[in-house]
Amino acid sequence: MISSAALRGILADWSFWDKEPPDTHVRMVNLPKSLHTDLVLIIQGVRRSGKSTLLTQLPKRYGLPLSQCTYCNFEDPRLLGDLNYRVLSQIVTEARKGHSADVPCYFFFDEIQNVEHWEKWLHTQLERPGKNYFVLTGSNSCLLGGEFATALTGRHLTLELFPFSYAEYHSLFPKRELKDYLLSGGFPKPLSFDAPKKLLQEYFNDIILRDVLKRVHSRHPESIQQVAQMVFESCGSEVSFRKIAAVTGLTVDTVKSYLMACEQAYLLFQCPYFAYSEKKRALRNKKYYPIDSGLRHAVVSVTGSDLGKSLELLVFITLKKSYQQVYFWSEIHKGEVDFVVRDGKSIIPYQVTLIKPEARHEIALDHFFKAFPDASDPKIITLDNAHEYL
Repeated sequence: MISSAALRGILADWSFWDKEPPDTHVRMVNLPKSLHTDLVLIIQGVRRSGKSTLLTQLPKRYGLPLSQCTYCNFEDPRLLGDLNYRVLSQIVTEARKGHSADVPCYFFFDEIQNVEHWEKWLHTQLERPGKNYFVLTGSNSCLLGGEFATALTGRHLTLELFPFSYAEYHSLFPKRELKDYLLSGGFPKPLSFDAPKKLLQEYFNDIILRDVLKRVHSRHPESIQQVAQMVFESCGSEVSFRKIAAVTGLTVDTVKSYLMACEQAYLLFQCPYFAYSEKKRALRNKKYYPIDSGLRHAVVSVTGSDLGKSLELLVFITLKKSYQQVYFWSEIHKGEVDFVVRDGKSIIPYQVTLIKPEARHEIALDHFFKAFPDASDPKIITLDNAHEYL
């Protein structure tokens, strides 16, 4: 067990008890109006998307005294031998020294997935709430899985944090255009880094090694990288697990497990076929989209700017932020509708094209409306009007 003095030193390094938080660009996210002792706020998202930075902004946004806010990043190497629920209790005890029981204390735990049995410990805290408030971050979309999800029903709020949106990017760089954003993406640090492509490549490898590899218990990260790169390469196209397996020498089940782990790490997202029938959806291949266009440009071997794919990717990510599921629709000899979303009882088709709609877009929509006559009017998104939707 870590000593009280050592733990105090770690907490002092991460917290802002005697210093101001750094001056950072305020994220455009919909936070809850207030924090609650019996309701934990969980911020999830891909590594390096700005979760830690958002944590430093919360005291000011909620008007909290910094002396009552305790931070800890559980990727600190000084905690490597103590990553279990006991250290969480130690942190609360240490932070509360000097505060009476009726003084609220706020705990900001970064990369909580590294702590063993954190979910059971937190459950006990919420079962008997006092004056402790908890905000957690994690690079795992399955933080709320299994027993924890059941135990926390109605007791958590989850915020998914993505790299900078175009609106955030534009507020930082008002003179740059959408084309610039499509090439650079929205990961914060690379936007002001001398060698952004190299840094993004490091991000890709880091996500594979630290957030994907441990979920599949593989000793061969290069195999996972190869699968992820192939899917990045085929952004917006249907993906065949069998073809990937044949190229990589892996089994189909292994390919599926790799892609599922990549999804859990927020490296990429699936876009299933749209049909009312679950059986029909399951029989069709899925499309996959990376988390960020800049990251895709950094790790694939495409030549040219590939702006069309980047715009399609951006529209997908934008829709994903607003809808529980984003689909595509296509049939042989009938064409493809890039995206389909369900808004209540309405079905809304989206077509994405760089310049203007072509005949194939109209033909695909005609066939789509024959299959789904009650669908709403289509949304046609081009480079010129994309700002209206982003």
